Amino acid sequence: MGMGKNPRGSKRSSSSSCSTVSVIVFVAFCLVGLWMYSSSSVIPLQKFSSSSIKTSSKFRSEQRTPLKDRVFEDNPGDLPDDLVKQEDDKISDNDKNNENYQSTADQLKEGGIRERSDGEEDSGTMVDRSVVQKDDDDGTKLENENVLENVQGEDRQSVDQEDGDKGTNQSSDRDDPEKGLFQSVERDEAEKEQSQLPEGESHREEIEINGNGDQESHVDENVLQNEDQSGSHSTQEGEEKITTHSDGKGDGDGSPATEGQEEEKVDDQQSPDTVATPEDESRKQENDEKETSLSGESFPDGAQSEILNETKADQGSWATQADQSENEKERQNVRSSEKDESSEISKSEGGIKEETGGAYGYTWELCNATAGPDYIPCLDNEAFLKTLHTRGHFEHRERHCPEESTTCLVPLPKGYRRPIGWPKSRDRIWYNNVPHTQLAVVKGHQNWLKVSGEHLIFPGGGTQFIHGALHYIDFIQKTEPQIAWGKRTRVILDVGCGVASFGGYLFERDVLAMSFAPKDEHEAQVQFALERGIPAISAVMGTKRLPFPSMVFDVVHCARCRVPWHAEGGNLLLELNRLLRPGGFFVWSATPVYQKLKEDVEIWKAMTSLTKSMCWDLVVIKKDKLNGVGAAIYRKPTTNECYDKRKHNSPALCDVKDDPNAAWYVPLRPCMHRVPVDHIERGSQWPKEWPQRLYTPPYWLNSSQVGIYGKPAPEDFEKDYEHWKRIVKTSYIDGMGIDWSTVRNVMDMRAVYGGFAAALRDLKVWVMNVVAIDSPDTLPIIYERGLFGIYHDWCESFSTYPRTYDLLHADHLFSSLKNRCDVVAAMAEVDRILRPGGKLIMRDESSIVSQLESVIKSLHWEIRFTFSKNQEGILLAEKTFWRPTKLSSDN
Repeated sequence: MGMGKNPRGSKRSSSSSCSTVSVIVFVAFCLVGLWMYSSSSVIPLQKFSSSSIKTSSKFRSEQRTPLKDRVFEDNPGDLPDDLVKQEDDKISDNDKNNENYQSTADQLKEGGIRERSDGEEDSGTMVDRSVVQKDDDDGTKLENENVLENVQGEDRQSVDQEDGDKGTNQSSDRDDPEKGLFQSVERDEAEKEQSQLPEGESHREEIEINGNGDQESHVDENVLQNEDQSGSHSTQEGEEKITTHSDGKGDGDGSPATEGQEEEKVDDQQSPDTVATPEDESRKQENDEKETSLSGESFPDGAQSEILNETKADQGSWATQADQSENEKERQNVRSSEKDESSEISKSEGGIKEETGGAYGYTWELCNATAGPDYIPCLDNEAFLKTLHTRGHFEHRERHCPEESTTCLVPLPKGYRRPIGWPKSRDRIWYNNVPHTQLAVVKGHQNWLKVSGEHLIFPGGGTQFIHGALHYIDFIQKTEPQIAWGKRTRVILDVGCGVASFGGYLFERDVLAMSFAPKDEHEAQVQFALERGIPAISAVMGTKRLPFPSMVFDVVHCARCRVPWHAEGGNLLLELNRLLRPGGFFVWSATPVYQKLKEDVEIWKAMTSLTKSMCWDLVVIKKDKLNGVGAAIYRKPTTNECYDKRKHNSPALCDVKDDPNAAWYVPLRPCMHRVPVDHIERGSQWPKEWPQRLYTPPYWLNSSQVGIYGKPAPEDFEKDYEHWKRIVKTSYIDGMGIDWSTVRNVMDMRAVYGGFAAALRDLKVWVMNVVAIDSPDTLPIIYERGLFGIYHDWCESFSTYPRTYDLLHADHLFSSLKNRCDVVAAMAEVDRILRPGGKLIMRDESSIVSQLESVIKSLHWEIRFTFSKNQEGILLAEKTFWRPTKLSSDN
């Protein structure tokens, strides 16, 4: 019957069925548990050091443009051993998975993955795949897969390899749902781990790839500010922000990258598909060393950092040129009030004026001036010159700056090209760069210059040395051996220099000449000098003192300089007396010395009387037979004995309250200052011979005097020199990729002790050291060490022609200007005096550097490199040939 089954058989069958279900359920739970255990074993985000990089969630591929002369290459980084898969391990797939799971679990228990020590090396295949390089016929592409992949066995790697074999070029993880899910889980874990990091220990670096192929990398600025505000120090050696750029040019005019371009954040680690070659390792090591050295040397920590910052308290014992120029207080007060009023209109936060429209918020126009490409705002102020009632004292050749700062850009001469390099430039320049031929017509017979095709040729002659400057230079030393070029005599003043061949050939005798001449009918004479690579400024001996300290020039030279020294009580010769060191020489080579014409004889008699009353000693008169000229050499006294014995107090001695160092817009005075005689006073002793004077603190620097950086003045001097030697060698020469063979004319726009210029001594350059009038007056120190410089207010235009410097160095210049004048106008002046292809090195507060970076980009300059640390920044930019097309409506 259907119902007649054995009950025992039914029981046995039921028991067997329950047992099978139990086994299945048990196995299922085991599998589920194993799966859950493995899925939770996500590798936490590694706590990287200061060079680590936080990855983003954007994925796209871009064409990578090769970089030339790269300073900091984005090389594949190193992973800890815990994340490295050994290629030679002979382990089955399951064993590998199990070992990876166990290793991950152990790491999680220990609180995360340890950091790789400096001595560890990478081995095997990298697991971090932030950057994957794939070669094809068109070049190399960057594929950004912005994740840290968990090591979960060969299955994931095989999937990646299959994708690579098929030639897929993924730009998004959305193409692979499984991969996207995995990365979503990992990002959650990464964000959780990141949120647990202490403040100041998280670093983020962004690498921007612009339309020109340039790369920029940035660090989250908030992190820098947080560390600085908290005053705490994490395990890293400081927050850093580095931006590197290629030499690759974009458009021919150097136009900036397209605005609104996307930012790309990538993890700087080596792809598992990329095999590291010995060349890669060598390049990586080299760039790591550069990066480390530049960050360490540009902004040193600890004891070295104190040399970077000046304090107002430290400057208390140092007078400024503005303070010393007491006679110009009224003028300065008027100008200050005008600037204060205009600053309310023209300055925004940080002294930067932003306008609507234009590139990066700034609109530029070409200067609409009669001088055209040769425009010097403070010497070509036509509106003011029309108001002058007299020109008898060359007032029209002196500085008369516009009431409003100039913000237009000077046009380039037609056919302008990059200047010829030194030393060839001494003998020839491109005609189109300084297209003036008048001097060739009127002075060609004196071998000033000649026109030859597309060049202007400089035979090395002059009015007093037709047969060459070098013979004339040697003639002077033979006439007075105590001059001792390049030893006792190091820094001279050449008055009425012409095209400055005298100063140009003095370089062969290791002598620096500060050459100057007015912007007069000898058109472009100073511009010729600067184009040749010879130092010179546009200035005139008129009604005001020259912008130099007293007693700083070893020799003053005048070769037919057309200055009436004897006129009006010798006012102009008395100015030379102020500038000449006690014991220094005045070399006068002019027709009254050797000709017997009536006018010459009268001038000679007047000069003889004047120099005797000034207590100058006529050392020698000698004629140069080769050139048919003669020279008279005078010497300034080293004591006051002669002054006290004079029967007539004419010229008079200056009042003791008159400061001989006051030189910024200070009217000439018909008087002489007494010679310092106290052995600790500046001017009482001759400086040490060159080159010892370069690195020896001046004898008159008192140890009881606090230096600019807070140390005793002599120690401050030495520390500053050591600091700049280190910076120049490690950062500027070896670290930034500057081709110094193209650099000749250099300006330190805010010099202190002249340490930057001293550090460049071994290069074929000269440095114009500018001491701002509102800074401590350290210019006498610069001259004492055998360098030269000038006083200047950067709220005004500099007395030089456009396109005359190859490199400008601005150390905390703009932060010192932002509360006094329009910094955008100051940048327009930087653009005016810098040559196309010239470099600007800016060191300043990181906020100032960041703001001015936009201004620089609006000028279509190329940002070559930026770096910031501890709220201090450095920027390297290169001026391009770009000029705006719109002409300014202002005359």
